[in-house]
Amino acid sequence: MKAVGYTTPGPEEVFEAFDVDKPQASGHDLLVEVAAVSVNPVDAKVRANRPPLTDEPAILGWDAVGVVVETGDQCRRFRPGDRVWYAGDFTRQGSNAEFNLVDERIVGHAPSTASDAEAAALPLTSLTAWEGLFDRLRVDDAVPGAADAVLIIGGAGGVGSIAIQLLRALTDLTVIATASRAETREWVTLMGAHHVVNHHEPLPAQVEALGLGQPGFVFSTTHTESYLAAIAELMAPQGRFGFIDRFPNFDMTLFFPKSISIHPELMFTRPIHKPADMDRQGEILDEVASLVDAGKVRSTMTESFGQITPENLARAHAKSATNTVLGKLVLEGF
Repeated sequence: MKAVGYTTPGPEEVFEAFDVDKPQASGHDLLVEVAAVSVNPVDAKVRANRPPLTDEPAILGWDAVGVVVETGDQCRRFRPGDRVWYAGDFTRQGSNAEFNLVDERIVGHAPSTASDAEAAALPLTSLTAWEGLFDRLRVDDAVPGAADAVLIIGGAGGVGSIAIQLLRALTDLTVIATASRAETREWVTLMGAHHVVNHHEPLPAQVEALGLGQPGFVFSTTHTESYLAAIAELMAPQGRFGFIDRFPNFDMTLFFPKSISIHPELMFTRPIHKPADMDRQGEILDEVASLVDAGKVRSTMTESFGQITPENLARAHAKSATNTVLGKLVLEGF
């Protein structure tokens, strides 16, 4: 089968086209014929730093939409011909290939009203946002005395874009999002944010000026380390703070005076560690698909880079690395 990958980690230019053996499904695995994929910031980080996991070239890409062509003997939820979507497993070969093996427990039925490209933009960010907001922060459980509001730092990115939409579709919370450029402010408003604040200016004063009170929740999707002091200042006592990026210097003492709880979110935790609720990811994706089909959530795809080739994948990785991308970047087919 055709695939795009690399043999040595490095810059975007390391991508090559390969012919590798088509895998076979067994156990809980589905074999999916890939129709479209999207590019996430994690792709570039892995490409730059991680050698191949096996003797074969490393194949990246975790977001995917495609059709099931084969099922393992322990599969129960899907059959050949089903159109599916998923965000994959960080420890396995990815979706930048004609065919991809994926555990059915982390797979959902793709939304029927979205094209392959539109759907491919959503799985990883939807799972990250859903888990971060509802599993970690428990935004449906109010913080006593706090404003019924959520501040999303990085509202125009892939995760921020879907987080805003999920909050609007599933809660009555007031959504505050950060954005600075005219186009990003317009984007987060389109996604459904009630208020927009500028992350290049002091956040506590801007949030206070909204007249809502101190938010009970903050969900940070980018550059979290730069905003820790501001987050601790603007949040309500006993609030809940979640984030998705990693950084070396986390000063937890900032949050002790208010007893603010800290909640990291890694979407790959369930696929990697296979806890008892691993199949919850498949359920979440089914719920998001229903929201898409009901018109309550829209795709965050903003640009297609064409077919899955080394050149196009390199261009998408390079653009993703600029940290100026609205929504998500996708590629389609071979």
